[in-house]
Amino acid sequence: MSEVRLSRRAVEMPASPIRRLVPLADKAKARGIKVYHLNIGQPDIETPVEMMNGYHKVDIKVLSYGPSQGLKEYIDALVRYYKSVGITVAPGDVIVATGGSEAISFAFDAVADPGDEVIVPEPFYTNYAGFAATASLKLAPVTCLAETGFVLPGRNEFEKALTRKTRAVIYSSPGNPTGAVYTRAELDMLAGFCRDHGLYLIGDEAYREYIFDTDTRHVSVMNLAGIEDRAILVDSASKRYSACGARVGCLVSRNKELVAAVLKFGQARLCPPTVDQLAAMAAVDVPESYFREMRREYQCRRDMVCAGIDKIPGAFCVKPKGAFYVVAKLPIRDGEEFASFMLSEFQLDGETVMVAPADGFYATPGKGKDEVRIAYVLNCLDLERAMKILAAGIEAYNQRK
Repeated sequence: MSEVRLSRRAVEMPASPIRRLVPLADKAKARGIKVYHLNIGQPDIETPVEMMNGYHKVDIKVLSYGPSQGLKEYIDALVRYYKSVGITVAPGDVIVATGGSEAISFAFDAVADPGDEVIVPEPFYTNYAGFAATASLKLAPVTCLAETGFVLPGRNEFEKALTRKTRAVIYSSPGNPTGAVYTRAELDMLAGFCRDHGLYLIGDEAYREYIFDTDTRHVSVMNLAGIEDRAILVDSASKRYSACGARVGCLVSRNKELVAAVLKFGQARLCPPTVDQLAAMAAVDVPESYFREMRREYQCRRDMVCAGIDKIPGAFCVKPKGAFYVVAKLPIRDGEEFASFMLSEFQLDGETVMVAPADGFYATPGKGKDEVRIAYVLNCLDLERAMKILAAGIEAYNQRK
C-alpha cells in the first residue's frame, strides 16, 4: 500500500516562537512552578465595558450568515473610527476579516503568486512567516539592528533585497516584536521604493494607539503620498481593546480591483463572526481616556522591564517607543535553549519566566540567537519580580558546565 505524505507547506510551516514552548510551561506548572508569561502579547487589562456591553446587548434569535465583506453598520463605524485618527477612507475600501491574521493572509494572497517574494524588515511579527508559508511565498528580510532601536536601514538595503519576484513590502509600526515606531521619513522612503518598483506596501497598524513618547506620532500607510493605488492597511481590534479572543480585523485599500479580489477570498470563507463585529462596533465609542490610561500603564511596564534589562550585566535594549514588546540582547548562547532551561531546569522560590526566543522573528538564518522578545503585559509588580527571576536565570544558565 502506498504511503501518504504531507504537503510541502505543512512540512515547511514554521512553529511559533511565541507558543512552541508551551508544553514545557505546562510541565513546569504541573510541578507546582509559577510561570510569569512574558512570551505572548496577551494583555491583562480589562476589555472596555463598552465592548463587553456590545456582547451583552446582542439579541439575535437566529445567528445567520452575515455579508462576506462584514456588517454594513460595523464598516460604517470603522470609517468613523479611522476618520477620528486622521485616516480618510470610504466604506467600499474596507473588508472585515476574522482577525488581523486573516487580513494579512488575504493581503499576501491578493498581491503575490506562489514563488513570489515579499520584503520585510526583520525582526518581524512571526506569523508573517506562517502566512507566507501557507501562500507559498518567500520572505526577503532586511535586517534592523537592536543597537539602533530597530530603525529602518537606508533604501539601499531594500534595493539589495529586490528581485524580479518581489511583489510587496510589509512592515508593522508600532512594531511587533520591537516596539519601534517608524518616522514619516522612513515610511516615505518605503513608499518611494514601492512606487518606483511597482510594489504594494502593506502596513500593519494593530498597535496604533500605543505610542508613549509625546514627540512621536503615528504615520499611517494610508496617508503616504503617491501610493494610493498600492497602499494596504491591515488592522485588528485585538490589542486596541484588549480583546484578543474577539477575532475581528480588517483590510483597507483604495485600490478597487484589490478590494474586489479580497472580497472573493472573503466569500470563500463565508463571513466574519457576527457577534464579535457587533461588540467591536460598540468598542468604536470607547473614550480617549481609556487609551490614555492604557498608555500610562504600558509606559510604566516598559520602564520597569527596560530598567531590569539594564541591571543585567551584558544585556542590552533600546527603550521602545510603542506597542508592548521589547527585543533584548542577553548574555546567552541560544535563546531557545535559554527559554527551555528557564522552564525545565530553573526556578527561583518556586517561580520562573517564559520568554519568546527571538530567532523565530527573523528570516535570516542565525539572526537573533542571543535575543528574546519580552511582552510587558503583566502588572508592574509582577514584572519587577519577573525581571529579578530572569536575571537570576541568566546567571544560572551561564554557570552550567
